Amino acid sequence: MITEQSVMELLETMKDPFLHKTFKETEGIEDVSVKTDKNHVSVKLAIAKTNTAEQMQLQQELVGKIKQLGAATVGLRFTQLPDEVIEKYQPAEEKDTSILGKNSKTNFLAIASGKGGVGKSTVTVNIAVALARLGKKVGIIDADIYGFSVPDMMGVEERPKLNGNKIIPVERFGVKVMSMGFFVEDNSPVIWRGPRLGKMLTSFFKEVEWGELDFLLLDLPPGTGDVALDVHNMIPSSKELIVTTPHPTAAFVAARAGQMAINTDHEILGILENMAYFQSQVTGEKEYVFGKGGGDKLAETLETKVIGRLSLQQPYQEKDVFAPSIYQEDHPNGKEYIEVAKQIIKQF
Repeated sequence: MITEQSVMELLETMKDPFLHKTFKETEGIEDVSVKTDKNHVSVKLAIAKTNTAEQMQLQQELVGKIKQLGAATVGLRFTQLPDEVIEKYQPAEEKDTSILGKNSKTNFLAIASGKGGVGKSTVTVNIAVALARLGKKVGIIDADIYGFSVPDMMGVEERPKLNGNKIIPVERFGVKVMSMGFFVEDNSPVIWRGPRLGKMLTSFFKEVEWGELDFLLLDLPPGTGDVALDVHNMIPSSKELIVTTPHPTAAFVAARAGQMAINTDHEILGILENMAYFQSQVTGEKEYVFGKGGGDKLAETLETKVIGRLSLQQPYQEKDVFAPSIYQEDHPNGKEYIEVAKQIIKQF
């Protein structure tokens, strides 16, 4: 038969999820009662922080353990410990050694667009490769959770590995890569919502062994949705590159992404106009398939400048190298990306 004493003995060994001290040490056990006729246990505990995910986890653990003692039902109430107790046992702030830590020397560059289909991810991977070709240590977080494409664009066929509690990113073309695409099977759709997505993004920053990076590029989801906003709020400071095509509508909606950057205190580094023109290999003439002027108009609206214009063409075909979206160093667009990368380096 379960007794108040057996419940007390159990609680005294369990720890406050924030202070990491037992409830006996914090004197957090405020009340324990057992109704033997109904086999019901009531417990009132004081903890450092209430109404948190950690409290919910503790609650589930406690209910399970108390039922193992013989209780049929369990009632739990939580209050907050006195400030002096919290201050006494508050652990010293742990040094954040992640890429988001205060001592990190990594430069963050977010790549954003107002809508899909303008080549934002293509721009991200090619700027990353161009920076690596210029001798920089580079990483990419594919933060486009629902529309991940970076691994396929770079021809990445490996998966990340684990080293203890740290994830080792995959590396290709001298660029370290982390993407949601590594964690789904057979190109399945991602149906996660809110908290789970936020936890995954946090893991990409804090649980990945990035090593020393000069630049970490973030391929943001298009538009101004929750995931894009979460990333903006997560990174301490960042510069942002806005991708558009010359089409007026693409430039119009891209202004919203630029405004989000401004509202979250991220500096807009410039505009990159993708698919700016098509150049005929026969005549050498440029055809402005999507019109002209969208990038310049966007730059004027956001009070910045156009730092590159990419032509509409495919990378060269290479038999032994599968990377559908990576332009070779001697390709016209490859050369343009090198120039864009040089401008980016100068602005950090």
